[in-house]
Amino acid sequence: MKEILDEIAAWRTAGHRMAVARVVGVDGSGPREPGAALVVNDAGEIAGSVSGGCVEGAVVEEALQVIAGGPARLVTYGIADEDAFAVGLTCGGTIHLLIEPLDWWPVLDTLAEALAADEPVALATVVAGPALGTRLAVRADGAATGGFDDPLLDGAVRRDALGQLEAGATGTRHYGLQGEARKNELSVFVESFAPPPRMIIFGAVDFTAALARLGQGLGYRVTVCDARPAFTTRARFPSADEVVVEWPDSFLERVGPTLTPLDAICVLTHDHKFDVPAILEAVKTRAGYIGAMGSRRTTHDRAQRLLAAGIDEESLARVTAPIGIDIGARTPAETAVSICAEIIAGRARRSVPALQDGTGPIHAAPAGAVVRVA
Repeated sequence: MKEILDEIAAWRTAGHRMAVARVVGVDGSGPREPGAALVVNDAGEIAGSVSGGCVEGAVVEEALQVIAGGPARLVTYGIADEDAFAVGLTCGGTIHLLIEPLDWWPVLDTLAEALAADEPVALATVVAGPALGTRLAVRADGAATGGFDDPLLDGAVRRDALGQLEAGATGTRHYGLQGEARKNELSVFVESFAPPPRMIIFGAVDFTAALARLGQGLGYRVTVCDARPAFTTRARFPSADEVVVEWPDSFLERVGPTLTPLDAICVLTHDHKFDVPAILEAVKTRAGYIGAMGSRRTTHDRAQRLLAAGIDEESLARVTAPIGIDIGARTPAETAVSICAEIIAGRARRSVPALQDGTGPIHAAPAGAVVRVA
């Protein structure tokens, strides 16, 4: 939805009538994630996508019927549908789309304002049950626009929307008609619009440049921080959103309270005078990932210094070191892949072969190399 707000506003100004289709559920393998949206105007123009081209033609026909006065509708395309292959959905999954008329909902103003200010906001929409398409926008401070004409249901959805917004999650929740839990009288699709997660990288080194490029490509807002001005320059880290010349611990004292479980801190300096203060501040934050580079000896020595500085075992366990998964990475680019893979796996709660769980040298001899045995 976020990507098509400009088109919606332009078509609204031009006086077009519109319908919007949103992916509100995916079973199995789907071409687009929940929240993907496509808008159609009364001239047949479209913006956005709900399936990467697979079912767009059929969706546009449904949307035009809605524009012509038809009701909002929940439609499904999937492998079990006889028409699935006819409309092009051959990925093997099922997608559920809510298609509804798009007058300028008041909640769109709330959504557009929050997104323009880079503030979190959630959009909750009834996708099954009475009042299909009724919606509520909830900002991070709990302020809400719209509603479901029942204060108990409004309160329950607002509470759950805030929880999903905190986690950056999008999905469907089920309620009774007055917001009762463990009932399934109506389904509400909650889409979270959170600012990009942050990746803070400490250390102005070659590995940092590679990690900044990959992190930016994965949608992170990347900050590179180092206390050495000669090394910490925009020219060396053009992919970073922010390059800061400051001691890492001082930087984290300022920004640490704003970090969330979606954010990542990567300490790549492997120099105790930088690492130890940075990690002591990092574990005070709510960052979901904290990783530190270094050999196994460096990791062991750093852990002892951290314990001597007063860190407790539980906080130390939050630090992934050596950083990255064990894929035999050697170059800065390969190491960046290793680190990002570990961050992604942690976010998805998947088990991967982490370097910190192994033994022996981090860098194995390359294939074909002669290994001397004493």
